[in-house]
Amino acid sequence: MQHITAPELAARLAAEGDDAPLLLDVRENWEFATCQIPGSVQIPMALVPIRISELDDDREIVCICHHGARSMQVAAFLERNGFTDVTNLTGGIHAWAVQVDGAMPKY
Repeated sequence: MQHITAPELAARLAAEGDDAPLLLDVRENWEFATCQIPGSVQIPMALVPIRISELDDDREIVCICHHGARSMQVAAFLERNGFTDVTNLTGGIHAWAVQVDGAMPKY
């Protein structure tokens, strides 16, 4: 599993456009409604096993949660299930709010 910081991810998203990785937000509905990185796809952590077929195993996936622990578990799960290009956002959406988008709500 790879890891990426919020500033590194922001730079990649700005540079890569349509070739950017899939941003998989594994937080709960209320968390996603509070704040999100634009373009993210939300599948709550508990639903990832039953919705795994919705994910493209040929595309890089960056897993996102609040602080990085749940997303790391999901990234490991995806790797165990054949996904080879999985990255965890270190520090999660909180790091994004602090280091990239200061206007983003924090919780």
